[in-house]
Amino acid sequence: MVNSLSTAAEVRSRARSGELSAPTPGLAPGYVQANLVVLPKSLAFDFLLFCQRNPKPCPVLDVTDVGNPEPRLVAPGSDLRTDLPRYRVFQQGELIEETTDIRKIWRDDLVAFLIGCSFTFEAAMLKAGLPVRHLDEGKNVPMYRTTIPCVSAGSFAGRLVVSMRPLSPAQAIQAVQLTTPYTKAHGAPVHLGDPAAIGITQLDAPDFGDAVTLRDGEIPVFWACGVTTQATIGQTQPELAITHAPGHMFVTDLKEDAIL
Repeated sequence: MVNSLSTAAEVRSRARSGELSAPTPGLAPGYVQANLVVLPKSLAFDFLLFCQRNPKPCPVLDVTDVGNPEPRLVAPGSDLRTDLPRYRVFQQGELIEETTDIRKIWRDDLVAFLIGCSFTFEAAMLKAGLPVRHLDEGKNVPMYRTTIPCVSAGSFAGRLVVSMRPLSPAQAIQAVQLTTPYTKAHGAPVHLGDPAAIGITQLDAPDFGDAVTLRDGEIPVFWACGVTTQATIGQTQPELAITHAPGHMFVTDLKEDAIL
């Protein structure tokens, strides 16, 4: 069963074999999960600068050598061309394909970036007794485009994307305290409460992922999200870009304590 996958290596092996193509929240609890962005070398510096200027949505965990799909710092021996459940392929900023294997389109001039993910701290939330609604409901986390601008760098610019988890006000305070140290997994929330204040008009219609139940007495709590990088690709329009499909993360060998 997918839900029984308890280590990063197991998740990557199932993805590589094609047995796992589903989202990764709840898998390999305690291991650091990561967003993927692959770009030509000619755009790598500008993108790295964009991440440096926007550390909340884009905390960098690893950058590969040019043409090498192995993230040596966070998962030596793994292969970023096969070890994620699902990928997105963009040409000129347009999404042209979702696939489970990118070996056929990999090139010698490509650089891969791994960006921290909020799935990393969900095991700590559960351990603290905080609900994680998308896990309870067997869904992908809901993600939304906002009106909050990112700091541009070269051709990279765009607006912040956030993930949302419903919590009571008291639980939200606890979640702020718990997630603040996870700076490499987006850290503390960027907004609590009224979605309209950050440009979200319909909580039940996320831009990515699945809608979840907001119960009486709960408020939406929003964290910066690595899918922000995919929003910038639409504006930058690189001739080729490859990312993870939202919610289908790369699971590293790092344990969550390593990024605190």
